[in-house]
Amino acid sequence: MSATSIGTSVTGTLRTWRRATPEPLWPAGALLLIVAIPVADLFLPPNIHLAHLLVVAVAVTAVHAGPRVTSLVGLLAVLALIQAGAERHTLTTESVVIELIALALAVAFLVFFTRLRDRREGELARVRRVSDATQRVVLRPLPDRAGPVSLASAYRSADADTCIGGDLYAVARVPGSTRLLIGDVRGKGLASISDTAIVLGAFRAAAHRQLPLPELVAYIEDTVCWGLGEFAEPEDDVAERFVTAAVLDIPDDEPVVRVISCGHPPPLLLSVATSTVIPLVVPEPSPPLGLGRLSDDIVHAPATFPFDRGDRVLLYTDGVTEARDREGAFYPLAERVALRQEQPPGALVAGLATDVREHTGGRLDDDMAMVVVQRDRDPSLVG
Repeated sequence: MSATSIGTSVTGTLRTWRRATPEPLWPAGALLLIVAIPVADLFLPPNIHLAHLLVVAVAVTAVHAGPRVTSLVGLLAVLALIQAGAERHTLTTESVVIELIALALAVAFLVFFTRLRDRREGELARVRRVSDATQRVVLRPLPDRAGPVSLASAYRSADADTCIGGDLYAVARVPGSTRLLIGDVRGKGLASISDTAIVLGAFRAAAHRQLPLPELVAYIEDTVCWGLGEFAEPEDDVAERFVTAAVLDIPDDEPVVRVISCGHPPPLLLSVATSTVIPLVVPEPSPPLGLGRLSDDIVHAPATFPFDRGDRVLLYTDGVTEARDREGAFYPLAERVALRQEQPPGALVAGLATDVREHTGGRLDDDMAMVVVQRDRDPSLVG
């Protein structure tokens, strides 16, 4: 086996050990090898030669360090090989010359590898910073409390190394009530961020106007129809772009929640009185946002459901219910919620997010969002 192939295989193996080994041991171990191998050669029989293992020291360094340190260790390894050959008076032999060439090539390859790795890690770090900043601006974190309700959320993007995609949620506090939005843009990952921003911008602009819930949803619908057409690319089919959504209004002084569904999966009510999980199915749902242009007589009819002190409502996107395991079985959300219905909002949403990840084996084929809302205060006591 050549020194180059040894270096490649060793680098791949050592990368898996990197996290488990204390950081200071890596350079110390590489230098120890560089010193120990030529010394060992002095005491070994002439037919046993360990100097070709000096590439291990360079590979160890490449796993942990950057190109400069790897170059320095590589140079020391080459000098150590020359020293070992000189001590045995074999420096000009064919085998030692080949070892020197192979070691030099392995060092060059590993330095090139570390340079590419550092460049990629730098680019990835910049992308993550941009993604984090985008999420803070577009998909703002929900507060822990809004009026008489507590909130907790979980979000996972289908795209690796990104933290925002086509699922969205928002909350707005208005005099006398708390309003929430959860939605799912057709598509997933980074490609759907523009549509996500349009919906969230429309909700935030209208939620504070104290409009009745049907008028609020109508305003969002008009804005989304305009935005999807205005910002569409020439090759986009606007008719194929839409957003499913559920808009909720929780009055401070009534033990109810009002829901308008725009083609979105029904929220789940965790009732304290009955200890059951009840889907809040809206009898007259509206079409998804963005499809209102197909009809002029759409009526956004809210449905009212009981929502008393201690009750919780789970809002979610279809990335949760359509998550599949390796056998293709969907995630049984209602069953898993029933097993956790005594948990507070934060523990509930965190436990469900972990459960979905375990169900899919860590793979997500779609964006996933969940919000848990719990009424903590008696509506009759809210001033």
